[in-house]
Amino acid sequence: MKKEDKTALISELQNTIGEYSHFYLTNIEGLNAEKTSALRRECFKQDIKLVMVKNTLLQKALEARGVDASLFEALKGNTALMLCNTGNAPARLIKEFTKKEKNKEEARPQLKAAYVEETIYIGAQNLEFLTAIKSKNELIADIVALLQSPAKNVISALQSGGTTIHGVLKTLGERPE
Repeated sequence: MKKEDKTALISELQNTIGEYSHFYLTNIEGLNAEKTSALRRECFKQDIKLVMVKNTLLQKALEARGVDASLFEALKGNTALMLCNTGNAPARLIKEFTKKEKNKEEARPQLKAAYVEETIYIGAQNLEFLTAIKSKNELIADIVALLQSPAKNVISALQSGGTTIHGVLKTLGERPE
């Protein structure tokens, strides 16, 4: 490959990584064509971009983007890049996709590393933790729900009290004197 072509690919990879806020490095080596197609379909459904990359080109693109060098130790063997804007979506996809496999060590895709919420996670042992991470929007929704809860309780108490008072007054009004 010519140097100009490599430079263009690195630039394109840099731009692609810049479009997404989270990315996962995975190993999909050994998947047959049927499973690879199924994985690509699932990625498309969940708005995850799946890209096969050369490790050296990816490393240069990540260096240019200023990503921590500790991530580079995961760039060995075949690497597939999963890009998304929801931090836990690829982890959930990997967990669901490998759920049927009997031997979890040989299951593919296998997490090598992840860059989620500006933190680097290295190793497949972090998969369970990454599935539980909430996205920024999910956290905001939780906070809004917590803030609304006391107000809803007060309104509910006032409404039920009004109904009770109304019932008492109606009963007193209907009672013969």
